[in-house]
Amino acid sequence: MRGGGIAYPAGMGFVLRLLVSALALYLLTRVYGGVSFAPGADVLSVVIAALVMGIVNALVRPVLLLLSLPVNVLTLGLFTLVVNGVVLWLVAAVTALDVSGFGAAIIGAVVLAVISWVLDAVVGALGLEDRK
Repeated sequence: MRGGGIAYPAGMGFVLRLLVSALALYLLTRVYGGVSFAPGADVLSVVIAALVMGIVNALVRPVLLLLSLPVNVLTLGLFTLVVNGVVLWLVAAVTALDVSGFGAAIIGAVVLAVISWVLDAVVGALGLEDRK
């Protein structure tokens, strides 16, 4: 092990990343009114939304980025914000996450990125990330 990270049993790194993502989604709904969870959504709904977000980020987002490459080059990468908004909107379409509109999805994606960055920094500072 290098860098002072904690060695986890198999799968615990995934669980930690999933919980951090779920916390980031929950915090997004608390700090930005354009994104919320449906009334009656519980912790499991938040975790499922985070899991779906991970799947969409892994499978759909790369395809969207590839298809939007010419526009992304012309906008010097700013179109990635739109792609991230589409990803958040797709997640909201299949989970208990509610997004009030496409503009709210773009703003929510930016806020989510900032929250995730801060949480990742905290996890790293605490030495909880799973390093190999």
